Amino acid sequence: MMRKATSSLLQRRTALSRTVSSFGSPGTSLSACELHTKSLQQPAFTTTSISPRRPTIAMRTQAQPFSTAADFGDSTTEEFPSLLIKRDSIGASGAFAEATAMYLDPDPTNVQDLADLLEKTKTGIVAHYYMDVELQGVLTAVGKSYDNIGVADSLKMGDMAVDMAQNGATQIICLGVDFMAESVQAILAKNGFEHIPVYRADARAIGCSLAESAEQDVYRAWLQKESAGNAALHVIYINTSLETKAVSSSMVPTITCTSSNVLQTLLQASSQVGPELKVLYGPDTYMGQNLQRLLQVVSESWDDEKISKELHPMHNRASIRQLRDNLNVFPSGNCVVHHMFGASVVDTVHRHYDDCYVTAHLEVPGEMFEVAMVKSLTDEGVVGSTSNILNFIQRKVQEEADSKTGSETSRLRFILGTEAGMVTSIVKSVQQILMSTDASKNIDAEIIFPVASEAVTATDDSNDALKLVPGVSGGEGCSTAGGCATCPFMKMNDLDAVMDLLTMIHEGDQGDRLKKHLPPDRLSGRSIGDKSATELGSEAILYMRSFMKEQKLPEELCERVVQGKNP
Repeated sequence: MMRKATSSLLQRRTALSRTVSSFGSPGTSLSACELHTKSLQQPAFTTTSISPRRPTIAMRTQAQPFSTAADFGDSTTEEFPSLLIKRDSIGASGAFAEATAMYLDPDPTNVQDLADLLEKTKTGIVAHYYMDVELQGVLTAVGKSYDNIGVADSLKMGDMAVDMAQNGATQIICLGVDFMAESVQAILAKNGFEHIPVYRADARAIGCSLAESAEQDVYRAWLQKESAGNAALHVIYINTSLETKAVSSSMVPTITCTSSNVLQTLLQASSQVGPELKVLYGPDTYMGQNLQRLLQVVSESWDDEKISKELHPMHNRASIRQLRDNLNVFPSGNCVVHHMFGASVVDTVHRHYDDCYVTAHLEVPGEMFEVAMVKSLTDEGVVGSTSNILNFIQRKVQEEADSKTGSETSRLRFILGTEAGMVTSIVKSVQQILMSTDASKNIDAEIIFPVASEAVTATDDSNDALKLVPGVSGGEGCSTAGGCATCPFMKMNDLDAVMDLLTMIHEGDQGDRLKKHLPPDRLSGRSIGDKSATELGSEAILYMRSFMKEQKLPEELCERVVQGKNP
């Protein structure tokens, strides 16, 4: 029997290698970003002191209106919503933050139900940082007593799945979008676990606007045109389907990259192949353009010694300029989430949050990237992957905890320039640091969502205790009034869907329902030329994994690039 939802709310939605070595030696936390509550007015967060074993969410009531920029002395401009993280409590300011924070302290019944089914079915779960906040809250709680649960970026999800298979998991649930499930399945198979099924939470296609931009004829035409007559290497973002990787590999020598390793991939490829290398980067247009801008800044502001020491030992200003000039970016691909971090959001950041640390994913538009990149020059910001962002926030909080001596409360403020789902991991990590020392009791960390407060939607059930949930009507989670907070595709994974899937597994589904939850199987039995399409699709991933292990590109790949040979 399928699990019955506990409420209608649950049914609806339950640094580029430390920012290129921080563009210099890491500095100390700037006092401008350590805002002392006694000397500067802050939004009036309401928090409750409790036992450190179980943080709770302190929410505003109708008698305590949502904080606005008036708290900072500006009565005309609305402030971004934010969460205030203390060692034993969490405060929320703004409707979007309140709706998000509600899920960080999960219902114990949901936690126990999920734990029981996972134990009975010997199932492992790998989830992306951008997963539904409610679901992440439950997973985090279950993970305290159940080993086979992991929340990470798309690259590490595959490694976690392998570890879980080695630890006795008989199937893996992949909480993400379809290309992530494909990648997890491919990595399991390459490690001898092809018999371990990988299931998606939703039987429907869980798409990705970025991945789909590479599945169009225009992408293949771009590859063909730009690679003709050149020693070309196609560096393809991991956020693409296995089919895209297979087709690309059949046309141009191809290696996969992530937002964590893309810069080092470009640097190493150009150092091994030489100045004649032409790099084709896609499909993420913003990331490619941001990489071009980053290389330009390095070539103009760093000297040869600094580049060699902190970026790559085989590079100098001339080679960085050459790489930048030879980097060709696909012009028509972007992520619907990161696309919204544009000019209007940046204007607000400049006007009202210039004293904060700024984090930005490599996929954000150039305006937001530029702010974070400039901040990173003085170690006030970071640009990179979700892991880079998380590590930066952890480092800043840890530095403050290590140096804290007085009793005055200090507040570290961070603009979160990526999907709001990763706030669960941020809260967990920050509170672990704040609980580690007595001095940390006077440290707060504020996570600011650069999204308009209108980016919420009302539920239609009068019995729901929570009347607002993240996302505008329709569930996009985006607001044209400023920013984007949640990915509509990632939010197809919710708690009820996971529980229903586990129930099917536990009861031994006899029909085809469970098969519909397997990753897309568009390559089975197909060949491209004389090679298996599945093998071709996995090839680019294996090249990347080899590079990460050996710190150099496979010789086979480099030879194909130099000779201009197709596989």
